[in-house]
Parts: sequence; C-alpha cells; structure tokens
Amino acid sequence: MAVSKAKKAEQVEKLGAELKNVSSLIVTTYSKLKVSQDYELRKALRSSGAKYLVVKNTLAQRAAKGTKVEEALKELSGVTSIAYTQGDPVALAKALSKYAKDNPEFSFKSGVVEGRVISINEIQSLATMPSKEEIYSKLLFLINSPAQRLVTVMNATGRDLAVVLNQGVEKQVFKNDAPAGV
Repeated sequence: MAVSKAKKAEQVEKLGAELKNVSSLIVTTYSKLKVSQDYELRKALRSSGAKYLVVKNTLAQRAAKGTKVEEALKELSGVTSIAYTQGDPVALAKALSKYAKDNPEFSFKSGVVEGRVISINEIQSLATMPSKEEIYSKLLFLINSPAQRLVTVMNATGRDLAVVLNQGVEKQVFKNDAPAGV
C-alpha cells in the first residue's frame, strides 16, 4: 500500500522532532525477524528507556537533517531500523548487543553517541562499559570512603581510652586514696 506525500511529510516531521532531542542513536539492520522477536526487542529497549523504529532510508535521512545524528543516517541502504534514547547510551548499547547476540539475523550498521559517530566495534565496547548509575555509585563510594576512615580513626581514640579505663576498673588498678571527708 502506497503512502501519500502528506503522510510521508508528517512521518518525517514527527521523526525529525524526536531526533532533535536524541543524544544517542544506533542504526541496525535485520533479516527474517519474526513478530515475536521484534516484540521482544521493543520490550527490552523500552525497559532501558529507548525507542525503536523501522524506517525508510530516505525518510530517515530527511528527518535527520540538522540534527546530531545526521551523519549516521546518511547513505543508508537495505532494511534499516533505528534505536535511540535521550538517556544512557550504555543501557541502549547493552540491550541491543544482548539481543544481537541471541539473534544472529540482527546486526549493527553504525551509531551516534553525544553527537559523535561510532563504529560497530565501538558500539560493542560501549555495551561492556558500566552504566551511569554504576559509575555514580562507585564515585560516591570513593568520595565517601576517606571521610568514613577519618571518622573511624577519630572515634578509635575515645573508644580505646574507654576500653583501657574499663579494664583498669575491672582489675581494681585504681584505688581511692582520698581522705574520707573529701
């Protein structure tokens, strides 16, 4: 069924509006993908905060004009789909890499992270990196660790003094030599 020019223009405008806000995009291709496999992929990407679209090459190129992802969507050929996010590019790459590993008919063409075009190898390297949340938690641990050690050392002096005094009382080392009236 042919799509009218007005419908195509509407699709380009809608996709263009979404691509202007995108920080990361991965261009993929597939062959003989079943509906159940497509649903599984969309579900995995949705959980990582990403969107997935099967696009016509010329419409994707038109929609990408003037955006950060324009370079990755030039000179497309064959069956093309795009996965994009405004959030964590690592989560997107991990979800797609896991899916590509399980489904050999699904592969990568190129990608864009923060406006920079990346290769297929870089997409796979990105998938092995820790997520932003993991990096933040490690950073907070490193920032917090010296403060915890300092507090432990400062508390150790008082604690050690209390232990020594308690041992002296238990062994009756301290005697009351003061006169009775004092």
